[in-house]
Amino acid sequence: MAAPTEGNSATYLRAQRYVADRVTAALEGIQVADVERALAVLSHAPQIFVYGAGRSGIIGRAFAMRLVQTGLRAFVIGESVTPIVKKGDAVFIFSSQGESYSSIQTANIVRREGADLIVLTAKWNSKLAHAATVLLSLDFPEDAERPRYAPLGTLFESASLRLTDGIIAELLAIRGETEDSMRRRHAIMV
Repeated sequence: MAAPTEGNSATYLRAQRYVADRVTAALEGIQVADVERALAVLSHAPQIFVYGAGRSGIIGRAFAMRLVQTGLRAFVIGESVTPIVKKGDAVFIFSSQGESYSSIQTANIVRREGADLIVLTAKWNSKLAHAATVLLSLDFPEDAERPRYAPLGTLFESASLRLTDGIIAELLAIRGETEDSMRRRHAIMV
């Protein structure tokens, strides 16, 4: 394999453009009414819980952090300090395929407890999607370039981050919050 040289970044540039175009197209396919339903659930829930496995979980953790900085009570499922989900709470699950055992088990508990379930997935017909109170479904038609430029769950994860950052912007507006008020809630990292 040849070492990259200055000015020889053709694959990087094609991958960057490919991911940007595919993610933008998928996000444009989400119905605004579905996002508004998710916002209503999140805005009224006393507590919000976020779950995702693997890299989807990393995106979920970023979302939970922003929810807290927005002034909401948010927790990541699986952390030792996470309280019990109760009726009226909201749970937001990230799952590209919507078929992982842990996500489905989490959804079963959420439904049994009477909490609202928001599902973000790339499979609108998955088991997890069928359990959702609010379904946010991304569509990524397969093509020959995807494995090279966006392997595994790259498109889903990139779109999930952009979508949830947009949700945070809307929550800021709804709640009358600002970047300054968020900064006052930002965790002190050492």
